[in-house]
Amino acid sequence: MTAAAPQAKARRSSMARRGILFVLPAVVLLLAIYIIPMIVLAIFSVTDYQLGALSTKFVGLRNFQKAFSDPVFLRAMANTVLYAVIVIPVGVFLALGIALLVYNRKRSRAFWEVAYFLPVTATLVAMATVFQFLLHPSLGPVNAAIKWMGFEPVGFLSNPSLLIPTMAIIGIWQVLGFNMVLFLAGLTAIPKDLHEAIRLDGARNPIDRFLNVTWPMLGPTTMFVIVTTSISAFKVFETVAVLTKGRSGSEVLLFALYLEGFEYSNTGYAAALTLIFLIIVLILSIGQTLHMDRKVHY
Repeated sequence: MTAAAPQAKARRSSMARRGILFVLPAVVLLLAIYIIPMIVLAIFSVTDYQLGALSTKFVGLRNFQKAFSDPVFLRAMANTVLYAVIVIPVGVFLALGIALLVYNRKRSRAFWEVAYFLPVTATLVAMATVFQFLLHPSLGPVNAAIKWMGFEPVGFLSNPSLLIPTMAIIGIWQVLGFNMVLFLAGLTAIPKDLHEAIRLDGARNPIDRFLNVTWPMLGPTTMFVIVTTSISAFKVFETVAVLTKGRSGSEVLLFALYLEGFEYSNTGYAAALTLIFLIIVLILSIGQTLHMDRKVHY
């Protein structure tokens, strides 16, 4: 017993060192990619540092106070919330409807999966340029169809009140295919026996079978889709940068951060805005997960 104890201790020590060596690359990457940048961001957010400046000073919470009195930032936040309110419900439930239709296809299912998933693989900057042509007031086919029906052309990209809804439609088009594929995976994972059992119990109506079997069993998938769609909605940037370049009526949070940090070189203020943005997304994601997790059947 006494002789075996040092050997066991040495063996445990050797295993611990090996474990540390295995974990070390992940820890280094975590520090380099997430922890250290967040610490630097937090430090910049309480200073008046400007890109290229040789000196800076501590300003405390002044950048955060400035943000909540800045009309541009407040307008960007309101526009982002409006964009998310349109994109999240439509992007989730429209994708669910399409997934239900595609799932029941036999021969053409693969075609529809590829067709709806193509927007996910497309570069959004390039597709925003395509939408710029499609929505052009005089050259675009959308307004050509509107004029053919006898109505006046619509300034989708020139009317400030239509800018956010127009970009939201593009955002829905972008997330639709990815959400559909996730719902298809969830539908495939539902045991067919459950549908047969509820059919034998008298639920012959497809709506009854959807509400009693399909929808509850899609709970985990729906939760994941809603959270990821919400994050994508709050991260809208490319369509604004290409279609409107952030002109009045189309300001969103990420574009406001970009302007402050890279166009105006207000690094300290941009860092504060970035922290506010991250906190909003974090609270939204955690809140949605905690709220929906209680209603999900695993």
